Amino acid sequence: MGQLRVLWQIALRNLFASKINVIIGFIILGGTFLVVLGGSMLDSMDAAMSRSIIGSVAGHIQVYSSQSKEALALFGNMGGEAEISALDDFSKVKKTLETVPNVERVVPMGINAALVQSGNTIDLTLGELRGVLNHLRDEGESPERREKAESLKAHVRQQVEVLKADIAKARLISKASAEDAEDAAVIERVSSEAFWKEFETRPFDQMEYLENRLAPMVSDADLLYLRYAGTDLKAFQKNFDRMRIVDGAPVPDGERGFLFAKLFYEETLKLKSARRLDKIKEARDIKSKRIATDDELKRWVKENSTQTREFLLQLDGIKTRELVARLQKHLGSKETELSALLGSFFTTTDENFDARYAFFYEQVAPLLQLYRVRVGDTLSIQAFTKTGYMQSVNLKVYGTFMFEGLEKSDMAGGLNLMDLVSFRELYGYLTAEKKAEIAELKKKSGSREIAREGAEDALFGEDAKVVEASATPGLIDDSASFGDTAQALRNKELASRVYSQDEIDQGVVLSAAVMLKDPTRIQETIAEIHAAAERDKVPLKAVSWQEASGLIGQFVLMAKLILYFAVFVIFIVALVIINNAMMMATLRRVHEIGTMRAIGAQRAFVLSLVLMETVVLGLLFGGLGMLFGSGLVGWLHSVGIPAGNDALLFFFSGPRLFPSLTVGNLVAAFVIVMLVSAISTLYPALIATRVSPLRAMQAEE
Repeated sequence: MGQLRVLWQIALRNLFASKINVIIGFIILGGTFLVVLGGSMLDSMDAAMSRSIIGSVAGHIQVYSSQSKEALALFGNMGGEAEISALDDFSKVKKTLETVPNVERVVPMGINAALVQSGNTIDLTLGELRGVLNHLRDEGESPERREKAESLKAHVRQQVEVLKADIAKARLISKASAEDAEDAAVIERVSSEAFWKEFETRPFDQMEYLENRLAPMVSDADLLYLRYAGTDLKAFQKNFDRMRIVDGAPVPDGERGFLFAKLFYEETLKLKSARRLDKIKEARDIKSKRIATDDELKRWVKENSTQTREFLLQLDGIKTRELVARLQKHLGSKETELSALLGSFFTTTDENFDARYAFFYEQVAPLLQLYRVRVGDTLSIQAFTKTGYMQSVNLKVYGTFMFEGLEKSDMAGGLNLMDLVSFRELYGYLTAEKKAEIAELKKKSGSREIAREGAEDALFGEDAKVVEASATPGLIDDSASFGDTAQALRNKELASRVYSQDEIDQGVVLSAAVMLKDPTRIQETIAEIHAAAERDKVPLKAVSWQEASGLIGQFVLMAKLILYFAVFVIFIVALVIINNAMMMATLRRVHEIGTMRAIGAQRAFVLSLVLMETVVLGLLFGGLGMLFGSGLVGWLHSVGIPAGNDALLFFFSGPRLFPSLTVGNLVAAFVIVMLVSAISTLYPALIATRVSPLRAMQAEE
């Protein structure tokens, strides 16, 4: 104990005796600081991203068919959607999973994609006009309907005038092609008084011409790539507590319906000029950007001021006059052309933007249809099934939703939701309604079911009759076809039907999210799920949320590996520097060490002394590094680190990351620093023990 005290005192005395010791100390301080800060940042990001993925779609564990050719990737992979085999009966999967003690709840789901044609501005106007004309034909005349029909006709005629002006401008720029001449002929016909006079006597014939010849001339339709998850919507909202309904209402329990992700809804379905205004406001308010100095904001302002055609096509005569009056008053202008007024209005600056943004939503937006698909509309979704043919469903849009804290994240905001029954139909598996329809068709046609191996003889043999070959269990028979009238009646019945929980559970799913009672036991629970699946002979594979989320889930792991590699490189460099510095310090102390050896100091004492000095340096400067690192992490925790882009919103689980420090970060930093310091000092210490006492007797030259 006495020797240890002497070593400690000598180490303290020599702490600042040499500049080399100070250099070594600052290397230790910087390394400790980086390990504390980097470790806490990555651990905090790991926890934040796990909240994003677990709370938005994955749950703690995902299960899917062990017969799948590819691994489950909820957020997609480099090649698109993974090829996942279906689980034929979710009720059996749920029953098996609920036998695992740590499983709290199970949510069925399947992710797929579709393309949706939303229709252009003239399509929407003509669709509304056709609906009014149908009411007039089927339910008789009424002043309100007649007035509405006349207003819509006037709107169509105004749209024709806009297209006529577009063609005239195009002719000034380039020579007209044969297609342009054909379009001009269509415009000439539908703008004539004779066309609209004939419309009074044969409205549906003229409507057909407008729909087939006029509407295709407008190219503002959106072909939407729609990524959606089919799920038990009630269970989904209950278990993923970050989900919030923003507009509209949840899909009623047991009914078919669709919910748009709010960010997807805003980005793809909102009037483009309005969306650009929103983006300018967000950039100014949140990112402190200025129109005068930011090129992207300047571009948005220019696009808004020049691209006013969508307003001209939307507004009928009455609304056009109203908007002209409002803009004249707001701008203090006597201009009568709406396009010129809109151009002036949208030429915003940092000084007038806030006032014009407020005016737009208070005075302009009420006259427009801001969204191409509105809450309450019926959305027609078409997708290719797994057997390669096109299937469609019509679903009511009940509202929009978001995941709280991830409002601006493209990754969390790109997945829409639909009911599980509709998902099964789009995916290409028989629903109860399809089975009933096919049974009715078989009954009416007198067809009989035969075995697959006897299909050739039955079809082409001597006694061949019209027959139906047996289909793969679960898959929709591609040959089944339904008339338009039957389909319309069926869609009407489906829209009002309420499905029982058994009907929702007893059917195909692609995967299921598993919520745990104790989230810290993920790997243990995965092993228990595999054991239960093997026992019940259910083909299940369970993976953690991180593995199920594909490349996104591996982001933090890759970031950790990069950080650890960087720390490794830093400390290899530090080890070399410290080693060289200690070698220099040892050579300078040859006479001091020789003298100690001459008066009786043993080699073990000299070795212990050199190592003790390193320990003291490590304790002092490593402690300072931990203190500075902890202070910076504490400050960052209080103010947060802003997410500079949409990807970081997801990884930070919100607009800011609030890093926190754990004991593990401090222990890891201390151990790494002391280990590197000790290793780098070991060789110089061994050199010091070899100093001969005779060196102490030699005079310095």
